[in-house]
Amino acid sequence: MSTLEKTQVEEPKATETAIQLSGSQAVLEALVHEGVNTIFGYPGGAIMPIYDALYDYSEKLEHILVRHEQGGIHAAQGYARTSGRVGVAFATSGPGATNLVTGLADAMIDSNPIVCITGQVFASLLGTDAFQETDVINITTPVTKWNYQVTDATEIPSVLAKAFYIAKTGRPGPVLIDITKNAQIQLFDYPGYKKCDHIRSYRPSPIIRNEYIERAAAVINAAKKPFVIFGQGVILGKAEQEFKDFIEKGGFPAAWTVMGLSALETDHPQNVGMLGMHGNYAPNVLTNECDVLIAVGMRFDDRVTGRLDKYAKQAKVIHLDIDPAEIDKNVKTTVPVWGDCKETLPLLSALIQKNDHLAWVQKFRDLEQEEIKEVINEELNPSTDIMTMGEVINVLNELTGGNAVIVTDVGQHQMVTCRYAKFNSSKSNVTSGGLGTMGFGLPAAIGAWYGAPERDVVAIIGDGGIQMTIQELGTIMQFGAKVKILILNNEFLGMVRQWQQLFHDKRYSFVNITSPDFVAVAKGYYLEGQRISERANLRNALKTMLDHDGGYLLEVMVGKENNVFPMVCQGTSVSEIRLK
Repeated sequence: MSTLEKTQVEEPKATETAIQLSGSQAVLEALVHEGVNTIFGYPGGAIMPIYDALYDYSEKLEHILVRHEQGGIHAAQGYARTSGRVGVAFATSGPGATNLVTGLADAMIDSNPIVCITGQVFASLLGTDAFQETDVINITTPVTKWNYQVTDATEIPSVLAKAFYIAKTGRPGPVLIDITKNAQIQLFDYPGYKKCDHIRSYRPSPIIRNEYIERAAAVINAAKKPFVIFGQGVILGKAEQEFKDFIEKGGFPAAWTVMGLSALETDHPQNVGMLGMHGNYAPNVLTNECDVLIAVGMRFDDRVTGRLDKYAKQAKVIHLDIDPAEIDKNVKTTVPVWGDCKETLPLLSALIQKNDHLAWVQKFRDLEQEEIKEVINEELNPSTDIMTMGEVINVLNELTGGNAVIVTDVGQHQMVTCRYAKFNSSKSNVTSGGLGTMGFGLPAAIGAWYGAPERDVVAIIGDGGIQMTIQELGTIMQFGAKVKILILNNEFLGMVRQWQQLFHDKRYSFVNITSPDFVAVAKGYYLEGQRISERANLRNALKTMLDHDGGYLLEVMVGKENNVFPMVCQGTSVSEIRLK
């Protein structure tokens, strides 16, 4: 028997009882089996077969029609951040797919687990510059953890299983699957769906090396001034309790990055505040005085370190991270601890000595009092009639009790909110950290509400950022997301203006921004709202917003030229942080 004949004899035959599905149905079956309950998307010609199949899955999959594909992926990010699950976004080919790129870049740098499914032209048309054809794979390669183009429907079950596995394991990130229209239409014998739990050559969790755990513990036990800095890795690793056990046993002061905010409750006695450019005074100054710096699930971003050649040069550095690429990337490590911090922290906690470091922690509190005197008192309790962003956040804290999900856009309001918002539980701070994407706030808040509909979700946005994705008010209108929108309006692109004031001799170049009547715009979308400019109305206005059963927009007029301090100026050391 020839090789060809043998192959033909052994080839399995389709039977009358075999289940036949289209590629589009196979996509939706994958989502159902992965436990997806919400999709954010926008239909179009090249993804129409998937939307046609979706018509029959309405009881299993809720689809939220956004008003722009960028809104769809930011919503998927917000959903992932509050739910701890994989966010899903749909878009069509060409402009639909390219409109996802900003969100993909944002999700990549902030480690958000997202699966995006895009439609593509027929495989026979690839490379012909067909209508709405773009090379989405090459366009998105730099901003995805993995991407893949499907041209044959038989690949869909295994490719989708791989996509979800890659998106959510190890250091999470965005994945994009591009599916040609012929593959969406194609019928095939459906083999069933099997979740992926292993990919050869892909090791999402590094092997934990006990010798490094032991070395790290020895360094920590010898420390006189240990300092812990923590990032989003604690949240992504679901290691909040393990982290708390670690710092409480060691008596370590602990400071957070913007992305790490809410991993440890704000009022925990060992929480000493925020690191970075607009972080708190004490953790920035004392970074350059500690003798051991313990970094947990953070990546030493330049906004945290300031000048690297002047960053913590006196300290031994222990870096716990799941991504080996982050070790020694920016800051040279004394002891690297690779692995999931949910696993490595308990191992380290078991070997460290119980301590309190009271005198060292008190030094943070002393410097905190200096910041309160020089900056915080005036920000939270201003002596003028002009409202500040900080006092708005302070009243919001009192009304929410620190239990709300706070979503911020990007700008001065973001830094002020991160500095002053109170959080009692994890997965409560949703912001664009690494990319700093204006327009993130509103759609991300919609997704955040779908990820945690039982919680109050407040989107705090500037007058510039809201105008980048204001059309997503239509999504709230149509689907009823109970998002509270708090616009802090200073009639400027405030962060750029602050830099122009401080470093460009007040040459305010194109930062004056004229805004519409936001309350009237909201009413055009059938949403309630109000605008206030007097302090006497602040508390009642915030309470009305929070008590309203549905989406609500509150615009608060704040000081036009107020600045965010403290500030680590570009090109300076963190210990050179300015209080004013």
